[in-house]
Amino acid sequence: MAITTLWLTDFRCFEETSFEPDPDGLTVLRGENGAGKTSVLEAAGWLATQRSFRGARREVMVRQGASRAVVRAECRAGPRQVLLEAELPAQGPARLQLNRQAVHRRGEVADVLMVSVFSPDDLAMVQEAPAERRQFLDDALVARQPRYEALVSEVERTVRQRAALLRQMAGGLDGDALRTLDVWDSRLARSGEALAEAREELVDVLGPLTQRAYEELSAGEETGGALALGYRRSWSGSLAHALEEARQDDLRRQATSVGPHRDELDIQISGRPARTQASQGEQRSVALSLRLASHLLVTRETGRTPVLLLDDVFSELDPRRAAALVGELPPGQVLLTTAVDPPPVVTADRVVEVTAGRLAGAGPRS
Repeated sequence: MAITTLWLTDFRCFEETSFEPDPDGLTVLRGENGAGKTSVLEAAGWLATQRSFRGARREVMVRQGASRAVVRAECRAGPRQVLLEAELPAQGPARLQLNRQAVHRRGEVADVLMVSVFSPDDLAMVQEAPAERRQFLDDALVARQPRYEALVSEVERTVRQRAALLRQMAGGLDGDALRTLDVWDSRLARSGEALAEAREELVDVLGPLTQRAYEELSAGEETGGALALGYRRSWSGSLAHALEEARQDDLRRQATSVGPHRDELDIQISGRPARTQASQGEQRSVALSLRLASHLLVTRETGRTPVLLLDDVFSELDPRRAAALVGELPPGQVLLTTAVDPPPVVTADRVVEVTAGRLAGAGPRS
């Protein structure tokens, strides 16, 4: 699984550009801050996930003055060469095509292009609110088994619809509205239980992989320790009963207080919560370990290695940790951005110089 050619039109700072990354090794995108290096990775990531790993709204990705952005990639998927095309208008829905045919499910894309993203912003997975960690779990679920995309979407849609109904009721007890609430509760109980069970099973499998990666990245550090993952539901017993018990509070607050959208991925180091009691160095190792564990799990279980997108990640790592990360990565295509030469442990197969709105191949690194 690899990108053989990537074209950008009116995407971020790029009016029109293309380049050919090394399909089997490391391509380094080198340039000054603000030159557009991360935007190239963002475009590749959007094709695979239909979302910006920077958390950007779609209209922000359209070059100023343009009405739409277009991202195209020729991809190698086993013996096949396929074309992925995305049109991102400043207004209106985005369109995604695979070999000129409309894509309706993320699973269709996962057969030809998957990505694993490592970036300095990954610290948010450890430091920020539980939503960041739930998003990580759901992304890993879908990458591992694309059929879970429908389940994740169903839960998100049901929670939104239930919340909208609660706001409309404004604490009232209208009979028709209560019957509709019963319907949404039934749907959330069914899909929410299923999603929580899938996340729990994923955490059980990711736990040992994450611990091993953390040990490798933290080797030789006094701050190293046993890393443990746990999934904590926001309810006990059945979700149907919990929703019934919480109904009066939900009506008053006009929000759904229990369900998988309130659950938490607990991360502990030597029994201490990583979010509040770990050093930033420990937290960075935890974030890298989670990403690496997910990447290895998807590779192992799908038989396909996702394209690795490393966004300036080595600027945040000391030489020992950088060497440990490189040593843990399986072979496959890697796109890496940097403002300076990457550390000596990283050997580039191709170097692309990035200036404002332009990409220029510089050949293999000597």
